[in-house]
Amino acid sequence: MITQFLEELPEDMTTPDFTRKPIALTIQEGKYAVFKAIVVGTPTPIVTWGKAKGEIHFHPDLCLQKYDEASHEHTIEFPKVAPEDADTYKCFASNEYGKAVCTVVLNVIQVGFSKSKELQKKPGEADGTREEKPMEPEEKVWEILLSADKKDYERICSEYGIKDFRYMLKKLTEMKKEREEEIAEFVTHISTLKHIEVNDNDCATIELDMDLKDPTSKLFLYKDGVMVPFTIEDSESMKHNLKQVGKKYVFTIKNLGSEDAGLYSVDVGGINVFSTDFKVPEVDFAVKIQEVKADEREDALFQCVLTAPMNELKWVGKTTPLSNSEKFQITVSEDKLIHKLMVRDCLPLDTGIYAAVAGIKSCNAWLVVEGEKMTNSSCMHIYNGTFHKLKIHKVTEEFAGKYRFEADGRKTESMIVVEDPPRFPAEDLEAFKTPITVKKGHKATFKLPYIGREPLKVQWYLDGEELSEEATIKLDNSEGCSRLLLTKLQRKDSGEVKLKIKNEFGTVEAFTQLIILDKPTPPLGPLEIVEASSSALEFKWRSPKDNGGCKIGNYILERQQVGRNTWKKVGPIGPEAKYRDTDVDHGRKYCYRIRVETEMGTSELMETEDIQAGTKAYPGPPSAPKVVTAFKNCINLSWSPPSNTGGTNILGYNLEKRKKGSNLWGPVNSLDEMIKEKGCGVKDVVEGVEYEFRVSAINNSGAGEFSTPSEFVFARDPKMRPRFTDAKIKSFMVVRAGNSARFNINFEASPWPDVTWLKDGSPVSKKVTISNTEGTSQLLIPSAERSDTGIYTIIVKNIVAQESFSIEIRVTDEPKPPGPVETDENVPGTVTISWTPSPDEKRDDRLHYMVTKRDSSKSTWQTIADHIFNNRFTVCNIMPGREYQFRVYAKNDMGSSEHAESPKWLIASKKEKFTVNMPETKACDLRCPPRFLVPLKLHTAPQGYECYMSCAIKGDPTPHVTWLRNNISLNTNTNYFISNTCGVCSLLILRVGPKDTGEYTIVAESSMGRVECSTKLIVRGTSLPECNCILKILSPCLHGQTCHTVMLFEISH
Repeated sequence: MITQFLEELPEDMTTPDFTRKPIALTIQEGKYAVFKAIVVGTPTPIVTWGKAKGEIHFHPDLCLQKYDEASHEHTIEFPKVAPEDADTYKCFASNEYGKAVCTVVLNVIQVGFSKSKELQKKPGEADGTREEKPMEPEEKVWEILLSADKKDYERICSEYGIKDFRYMLKKLTEMKKEREEEIAEFVTHISTLKHIEVNDNDCATIELDMDLKDPTSKLFLYKDGVMVPFTIEDSESMKHNLKQVGKKYVFTIKNLGSEDAGLYSVDVGGINVFSTDFKVPEVDFAVKIQEVKADEREDALFQCVLTAPMNELKWVGKTTPLSNSEKFQITVSEDKLIHKLMVRDCLPLDTGIYAAVAGIKSCNAWLVVEGEKMTNSSCMHIYNGTFHKLKIHKVTEEFAGKYRFEADGRKTESMIVVEDPPRFPAEDLEAFKTPITVKKGHKATFKLPYIGREPLKVQWYLDGEELSEEATIKLDNSEGCSRLLLTKLQRKDSGEVKLKIKNEFGTVEAFTQLIILDKPTPPLGPLEIVEASSSALEFKWRSPKDNGGCKIGNYILERQQVGRNTWKKVGPIGPEAKYRDTDVDHGRKYCYRIRVETEMGTSELMETEDIQAGTKAYPGPPSAPKVVTAFKNCINLSWSPPSNTGGTNILGYNLEKRKKGSNLWGPVNSLDEMIKEKGCGVKDVVEGVEYEFRVSAINNSGAGEFSTPSEFVFARDPKMRPRFTDAKIKSFMVVRAGNSARFNINFEASPWPDVTWLKDGSPVSKKVTISNTEGTSQLLIPSAERSDTGIYTIIVKNIVAQESFSIEIRVTDEPKPPGPVETDENVPGTVTISWTPSPDEKRDDRLHYMVTKRDSSKSTWQTIADHIFNNRFTVCNIMPGREYQFRVYAKNDMGSSEHAESPKWLIASKKEKFTVNMPETKACDLRCPPRFLVPLKLHTAPQGYECYMSCAIKGDPTPHVTWLRNNISLNTNTNYFISNTCGVCSLLILRVGPKDTGEYTIVAESSMGRVECSTKLIVRGTSLPECNCILKILSPCLHGQTCHTVMLFEISH
């Protein structure tokens, strides 16, 4: 429905409208549902959603409203649809000019057990997702009594005002019997029903033992009739959780508060099995109990103060409820605010945590029972509650042996073994780790004290080899200390020194380093020549194999020119193993001696091989030149550098060319201007001549040998078919007579093409001037005349191909006006205008006419026809009583002529009687008998699964639908979910069993007739009956009799 706020809308403004309306849905509970709508209107409408019953609660878990800018869809989404979401929804679209509304229905198929199909929400419930069990005050009392102990009956009746105690007992007995029968369907045995209890950890628990017939049966927890969500395992995010251990079920309520008070019920499969009333007194601890320390055999007192009077507290000692006894004394002050717990004659086993619980509030503290006893000067017996400890100071070997502890006739034993493994004093061990450095031929001494029970095995190692007494090795082990003396040490004796001591209790090792200093060994070759040019020699060598244990200070070099007997000292050059000699003569050879210098002395010398300065090594030939491109005035070449560069960098290249058939090579570049790049463009060529090329590389020594010649190549442009290069070329040109006509066109082609111009297929006249330059051609007609009108064609042709282009040039002038204009009325209400042709009509085939009109009611001329190619035009809609006048213009490509004007035209007005003939209307009968648009289908379902049947029915008036199984009506059977939405009829069986096997029939009846359709449901695992689907249609005939139409659908297995 669309409502428009204004009688007339402004230009380009519109009211809202739906181009796509939402579609009705019938969906299963818990599934995803969405309605979509597309709305148009100017300005853009504002879209909102509503429903018939109540308001929509928008929440990410319940309902979302979205808009997709790409598809322009407005949507309302239900992530998990619930039964309470079933309703008629409305979509409103409005702007300042109107409002549009459309409705859609959401049907929800409920799944699972529910006490009430019509759930009602409590005021203030935000999320709206919890199911409710409405409960009257009287029902709440009976629920409490059904699960209460007999000793509490009198208190409950007094609290809720029940006076007839005998009637209560009689009715309670009957209700318990009924409840036991209901519970027996789901539970085999139930016991240990513990009412809600508050623990000292700010939690409350409901505990019951029961044996379920079906372990998969669902458990539900309700508080005051409202379903409470819970987790199966302990979760910090959920307030309620269920823990199952065997047949024991424990519900826990965390973070207790005053809002947790109420009647809690536990249901199994929809049947209440236990209820407990949880009341929260408004009380808290003003002073909490504190930790108490008491000596053995003394009394301990816990005390707390409440904010409100309370008759008694719940005292808990080490998780066990406490009451008045010889061991514990519980007292309360007269004002009921101060509560005390006395623990008499404390023993070590009384140590633990004690707690006081008041309503949902609790506090706890430790009781510590202390005591100790000296046994002798070295041992102390320490006990703390039930914990006993024997402490021995400074254990020695005399304490080794078996120890036994006895208490109340029980005993336990333990063995003390006093071990004494070898070990080193920490300070001596750190000093031993410092490396010892001595010169060659000197001695080294190692000493390290040790501790440990004898017998001890002492071993010394040098680089992993065990040492024994020799002439240069002396060992001594006495008075808890081991010594090693090494004499006449050599460089090869450097390495790791290890001391290992072992006894029956363990092994200990100590490590240090021995470094022997000596002269270094000579440097190592061979030399690595870095540069050997005419101006410098640079080379490298390797460091000595052994530096003698010292850092290299310098390398000492001497040089000899080959052929001479003297050596020149170059001097220390530093610790780096490389040298650059710039004092050399080109072509000379040199030899070098190299020594290593350290603080221990100078090594033996290493003499190098001869090195020549400035050796002339020419580069090898580059690759044969390759032709990149070739033109009539330039040939572009490229090549690769030689693989052999002669040991130095390539400085440039020389290029030569030779004509085909000639033996003479000519240089391309001058000798003093080498080519730097690996390519060159040769411009000194003659068009049409064939050439070949060769190239040589140049380094410091000079130019190397030439490469192999390139392939022969002609100096000419590459072949290219003609083509026109203008991006846009006009194909029509209009020129005023007497003016010049000029047309330019660009092209490219190779080789140079022949250019020809034609007019209407024949060569152009001498009057036309043609100008051809490189890549351009121009056509010029000076002082054009009408006879120059025609189609001009340019043909560009070479040896490859030809290309052509045509342009129409029209030479014309402004037309002359047409002759006199005449008017005539051939048909009433019209006028025919005719005129004499313009003199230019025969010479200009594009000439046409335009007609304008002016009547007495207007002062302006109005064009009523254009592009008229004849000399006559009929004007319609001529109004009597008005005076008309017409003008005719001749038009062509250059413009319009002067007008020719008609005489004034007038038709006198005549008044006639106006008569309206209304057509006769006939009533339309839209009624029709019911018929099936989509019949039922055969269904086969496994036992325990759901089955969904559906069909589509049409009829006017709307037929009444009845479902039958084996000819028994199912419309009132609550085990089946039946729905009818806009003619779509469905039946849902949640859990199929053998009893559901049979023939299902749907009957649709109205005053126009009756129709029925049948099918069969087969439960997998049962015998397979004959499968037929029968569709019967009963409707009145035109003759008043009943016609039977039977459609048989047969399905073979």
